[in-house]
Formats: sequence, C-alpha cells, structure tokens
Amino acid sequence: MENKILIIDDEKTIVDILKYNLLKDGYAVYEAYDGEEGIKKAKEYNPDLILLDVMLPKMDGFSVLRTLRQEMSIPILMLTAKEEEVDKVLGLELGADDYITKPFSMRELMARIKANLRRIALNGNESDNFIHIKSLKIDLSKYRVEKNNREIELTSREFDLLRFLIVNKGLIFSREMLLEKVWGYEYLGDIRTVDVTIRRLREKIEDDPSNPKFIHTKRGVGYYFSDEKQI
Repeated sequence: MENKILIIDDEKTIVDILKYNLLKDGYAVYEAYDGEEGIKKAKEYNPDLILLDVMLPKMDGFSVLRTLRQEMSIPILMLTAKEEEVDKVLGLELGADDYITKPFSMRELMARIKANLRRIALNGNESDNFIHIKSLKIDLSKYRVEKNNREIELTSREFDLLRFLIVNKGLIFSREMLLEKVWGYEYLGDIRTVDVTIRRLREKIEDDPSNPKFIHTKRGVGYYFSDEKQI
C-alpha cells in the first residue's frame, strides 16, 4: 500500500515540484495551501507523513503543528525559508520530527522522507515487546509509554529516541551518532535537533528534568540512558 503524504505550503511552485517528485517515487500526495485547510485535510486523509511550511496564511505552521500534535504522532517535517535558529528550535519544541530550510536539495528531502517512513514501517513490524524500568513501562509494538501507570504522549521521534537509548542502556552516543541511528540519515549539521528532542523527552519522563534519573549527559561526549547513578 502506498504511503500518503500531505504537503501544506502556500507556494504553488514549491507544491508542484514536491508533488511531481513524490508521485514519481510512488507516494499518494495531497496538498493544502493554508493552515486551516492543512488541518482539515490531515484529519480527512490521515497521512503517513506531513511536509509543513512555517509561513502560511490564515494559520501559521507552528499553530498547525501544535494543533496536529494533539491528535497525531506521525512524522511532521517543517519547511522554512528562515535561517534563524529560534524558528527551528521552536518547531522541534512543538513536536516537529525534523526541519529543512528552503531552498533545499530535493535529494536530501526525499532521503529524509524515506528515512522517516522506513522507521515507522519497521516499528509497525515489531512483535509485542515490553520494557519495564522503575516507573516506566514501554510497549515497543504499540508506541505506548507509561509512567507510574499513566500514559505519556510521545511523538514518534521521541519514542524512537527513548527506545534506542534504553535498548543501548549505559552506552554513550554523540549527537551525530544519534542523528544517524535514530533519525536515519547521515549527519547534516543539525545537532540542535537532538538537544531539543532530548529536552522534550526529559520533560515528559523525568520527575525533575533539571536533575534527570534516566537520560543523562556525559559532558563533551553525548547522551546515555541509565537508571543508576550517573557515569
């Protein structure tokens, strides 16, 4: 069954280029040209991945992202013409899985799309598998995380990062390594993506995010998972 991709962008030229390349690669493609229409079509078509522009009429991309994240955990890639780091960080903090700055390489964008869809497909093929560490219960097959028997809402990227760190418990990974292993593509310089996702994850699973008991930082090296004292 072909994957469904929704493009939310008000620049018709960009949409046409994206649609042409996506159709050529066998995807089903839907399009929306403003924020309100984007939310409506996301709920109507239930896409497997969304390409979301930041600057949109009626409702900006950040507001669209915030609304969609209340109901959907599918991969959302932000498209932005802005270079400012604050815009990229804001998107990640609101739950975007990734961002790419215009003008972008179509080859790079397609690689990121495929990596995100491949990751979701692999996760869907996993057999039932549970991990229980202190107050955390993780259902690897259903993308479900509980803390003290209460479900925690994680995005697909946050879940993948948590799972990867838990499966490799005690091993320290640099930001570059996490981008390659979890995000699924070669390091492209966006290490802030990892920092923001780690911070969001800590805010959800830690009792005190400023004094984490699960996801730790090894200064100058990277991140690791441990339910014991810091290394």
